[in-house]
Amino acid sequence: MERPREWLAVPDPEEERTWLFDVSFLTSPWTCIYGSGCPGVEDEPDVEGMIGCCSHGAYIDGEDDERLVRAAIDAMEPDEWQFHAEAERLGGPLYVDDDGDLRTRVVDGGCIMLNRPGHPSGGGCSLHQAAGRRGESIHEWKPGVCWQAPLRREDLVDTAGHVWSTIRERKRRDWGEGGLDFGRWCVEDDGACVGDRPVYLSCGEDIEELTSPEVYAELCKLLGERSSTSWLPIPVRRRAATT
Repeated sequence: MERPREWLAVPDPEEERTWLFDVSFLTSPWTCIYGSGCPGVEDEPDVEGMIGCCSHGAYIDGEDDERLVRAAIDAMEPDEWQFHAEAERLGGPLYVDDDGDLRTRVVDGGCIMLNRPGHPSGGGCSLHQAAGRRGESIHEWKPGVCWQAPLRREDLVDTAGHVWSTIRERKRRDWGEGGLDFGRWCVEDDGACVGDRPVYLSCGEDIEELTSPEVYAELCKLLGERSSTSWLPIPVRRRAATT
């Protein structure tokens, strides 16, 4: 069972929209520990393999996301991407699965776009790495679901036509049925709550991309006026041991 959470409502200055922020998570010290002891999401921890949360590939969300990802892949050089030849052999890095969803292929237990330890670029998303080499934003290179994690945005229109947009932590259920089978999900594990800044700062560029510069600035102002210790802590839920 989840613990109570604290939320903050911020009116959008440009639209008929109100933003609802999960400040219990955004003021927590969660941080991505990929490459720094992340055991992945499968039942058996695998730190050395550095698969992280990329075990099942990335789902592509709509035509805009597909165009962005395909353009990014086309812009990469073969030596930037460990499984370039494998993608060519398989007919491309994207495919439509049995449920009709477009997603990246999985090779050797991880996303086909994920470079493994030992690659000249080091372990990590080849799209992320390629964007960094070019000095460009990962928001223009990676699938939306990848750069947004561990955040999630949801939009709801009420009966008066007002939009309520929620920014919260991404939960297991948000990954679909497969997420419920994760052996571990990092926002539920205090092992990832080791950051030296709250999430609303460490993931600031992502929050700004999901909202707007004006809304993000107001969020920072409001949260900066309060001590992070005044917010409810992120709930920690450990999976029960199995035998």
